[in-house]
Amino acid sequence: MASSTPGWPGGGEGRRVRSLSGPGSSDAAIRLTGIVNAFGPHVVHDGLELTVRRGEILGLVGGSGSGKSVLLRTIVGLLRPRAGRVEVLGADLFALRPAARRALQARWGVLFQDGALFSSLTVRENVQVPLVERLGLKGPLLDELAAVKLGLVGLGADAADKLPAELSGGMRKRAGLARALAMDPEIVLLDEPTAGLDPIAAAAFDELILSLHAALGLTVVMITHDVDSLVRITDRVAVLLNKRCIVATLEELRAYDDPWLRAYFGGPRGRAAIAAGDKED
Repeated sequence: MASSTPGWPGGGEGRRVRSLSGPGSSDAAIRLTGIVNAFGPHVVHDGLELTVRRGEILGLVGGSGSGKSVLLRTIVGLLRPRAGRVEVLGADLFALRPAARRALQARWGVLFQDGALFSSLTVRENVQVPLVERLGLKGPLLDELAAVKLGLVGLGADAADKLPAELSGGMRKRAGLARALAMDPEIVLLDEPTAGLDPIAAAAFDELILSLHAALGLTVVMITHDVDSLVRITDRVAVLLNKRCIVATLEELRAYDDPWLRAYFGGPRGRAAIAAGDKED
């Protein structure tokens, strides 16, 4: 069994893993090696290792201050680590020249919390932003492509002309996801996609991610606190602990002897979510 850190459980196959390749494989979509992130004397990550396999849905969890958002910013090139290597789709991200890095960044999409939509633009215009900025598209083709992307996430023409403030929380998440899909990415990174949604809307969003993952062959990295989402859709889970990272299936994590993991997965909500998942299997 492979391990991200010596002595910690590594990644077995989850229920929906599309790639069975190990962490050393060329099938890695994302590989972080020896990552050190620090702000002044405060070290957030220290020698962190993480491999995301092509075609999997990987959940990313951790306690407050564990650096989940910092790690996301590192993966997408917004934060250069103090030490270590970030490889995305086979390229050393921070070794690339600016033009090559921008081209690589077009191969992934990011859904930030609450959609992070431009408040003064309509939903359609928000989806069109990357198409204009990266491809220089204009005219009717822009509207056609935006309609296609909105259709993928279940939003129709009635939503396209609305401003973000006129949408429900779930619709804003879907609009943000449509924008993340605008450039036909290979990787999608989701930052708390079900936060603030009621259980029914959260379950529907999870099902949307699963259907898009299957239809488009996406690799998905999802930061979440939602145990239900972890159980419903992830193949493996990366847990940020002690400035490093454990990567394992839910079954393996449940057996790991750590106070935070016991509290997270062994509490009432965690037990209920896992029990519900076991019944579905």
